[in-house]
Amino acid sequence: MKPVIALVGRPNVGKSTLFNRLTRSRDALVADMPGLTRDRHYGEGRMGERPFLVIDTGGFEPVAKEGILHEMAKQTRQAVAEADVVIFIVDGRQGLTPHDKTITDFLRKSGRQVMLVVNKSEGMKYTAVAADFYELGMGDPYVISAAHGDGVMELVELALDQALAAQADTLPEPDAAAARGVRIAVVGRPNVGKSTLVNSLLGEERVIAFDMPGTTRDSIEIPFEREGRHYSLIDTAGIRRRGKVFEAIEKFSVVKTLQSISEANVVLLLLDAQQDISEQDAHIAGFILESGRALVVGVNKWDGLTHDRREEIKRDVERKLSFLFFAKFHFISAQKGTGIGPLLKSVDDAYKAAMTKIPTPKLTRALIEASEHQQPRRKGSIRPKMRYAHQGGQNPPIIVIHGNALDSIDANYKRYLEKHFRDTFALTGTPLRIEFRSGKNPFSRDER
Repeated sequence: MKPVIALVGRPNVGKSTLFNRLTRSRDALVADMPGLTRDRHYGEGRMGERPFLVIDTGGFEPVAKEGILHEMAKQTRQAVAEADVVIFIVDGRQGLTPHDKTITDFLRKSGRQVMLVVNKSEGMKYTAVAADFYELGMGDPYVISAAHGDGVMELVELALDQALAAQADTLPEPDAAAARGVRIAVVGRPNVGKSTLVNSLLGEERVIAFDMPGTTRDSIEIPFEREGRHYSLIDTAGIRRRGKVFEAIEKFSVVKTLQSISEANVVLLLLDAQQDISEQDAHIAGFILESGRALVVGVNKWDGLTHDRREEIKRDVERKLSFLFFAKFHFISAQKGTGIGPLLKSVDDAYKAAMTKIPTPKLTRALIEASEHQQPRRKGSIRPKMRYAHQGGQNPPIIVIHGNALDSIDANYKRYLEKHFRDTFALTGTPLRIEFRSGKNPFSRDER
């Protein structure tokens, strides 16, 4: 499970600047103006081989009772509830404020691992910039400059160590993980029928389903068996026992969805046939594709629709989700249980394709067949020469092609190769990644 780090602090202490540095992006708006960030903002980071999730939050006003500051405070409380480690950021140039003390009181009661970080320290001595903040009683402050990157790598390494330690007690034993079978993450927007579909697959009401968005608050796995095969269902954005639904802090969690996608073997993306395909649907689908997970798409609430409406939805799906061409689409009714059998059959097929092992001789023969049928274009006087291929990984399958001048192969030819490999080896329902590795040219000047 990817560790989750939440960035918390009062307005304009540099949370979004640190977020952008950790995610190596400019996704968070940054300006010298307090209150610019209002909602939680999620991103992926990586420290060497260690991936993690980061949550950027707005300026935290724990005592706000109404208005936008109250809504921002709710977002921050949810981020803290989702995090393994909280990085509490204060401003080294302004020094300790009463606002910092109020946030400290909240974080101390949250039960989360908290790291006190003094930002904006460039050009200042450690002892001078950190001295005020010992008064908070949160241990030694970590002094950094998010804008310049000073101390950030060391901070993240410590945060990840703490996050992994916090997760250690909840990780399953390897044998237990293997016994769970195919792990299926059910994802989609709120109120598309995820919990209803889980109940239908299980044949019993194991998950609370109400006609209200955001009923589900947390994510757990439910093992089940169907026709002799073992599965584990993950109802993302959460499955929660009835008695826990009305807890004070709601955990409708983007983090849980992202983690569940990353850890699943197959993702079942559920859409609502009674609503148009939204930008949020496309974002979720894009993340699944980037994660390389096998995918099956279910269009729910199909019953009761007119023929014209059904045709309109099919055109909408084909137009807006054309990048999911490799996935099987099923039009179902989770409530009535129609179309569920074929849906699970596609899950089996997608898992089989994602985990397939293709011998090098077969891959090389398929590569030669593709090249004989259509060679890559020349680039100037050079034509790329593909020599052999081997498999570089599973879930998703990775095909590594070796040869000369392969850097000049264009995107169209790469898509042609992908289609040829898919057709040859029946790789339906899984993304397929192709990597080119060119040999060194002994006659180039760099090699002399």
